[in-house]
Amino acid sequence: MQVMGFDEMQLFLRDHFPQGEQYGQLDSLGDGWAEMRLAVGDDHLRPGGTVSGPTMMGLADVALYAALLSRIGPVALAVTINLNINFLRKPKANVDLLARAEMLKVGKRLGVGEVYIRSAGEDDPVAHATITYSIPEGP
Repeated sequence: MQVMGFDEMQLFLRDHFPQGEQYGQLDSLGDGWAEMRLAVGDDHLRPGGTVSGPTMMGLADVALYAALLSRIGPVALAVTINLNINFLRKPKANVDLLARAEMLKVGKRLGVGEVYIRSAGEDDPVAHATITYSIPEGP
């Protein structure tokens, strides 16, 4: 059941995780899913003109954080405890990256989800990540 909507999530991320903006902007949010967009700039590129791995990992992580919070509410201390990513193909350097994150399971202490990242205008993913979050005990 979705407990945080798009506007509430935007405010929460702005107030509690402003550094996440370097990894993209939230485009849409639903029950256990989020979509983000990263406008790729020179600071995201590595030698050879491809988007760096850490940039794509950050985008995936923030997108899944939003997807998780859509289900559990504004829990600032939910933290990543595992992130696995496969880089599938070279993303286009001059095109926005799009991430679609979906929760696979949300329990009392852990949330597990996956993220597909693709270049805007392309169907094939450039990366796929699976991420596990630790959810702290409530007050």
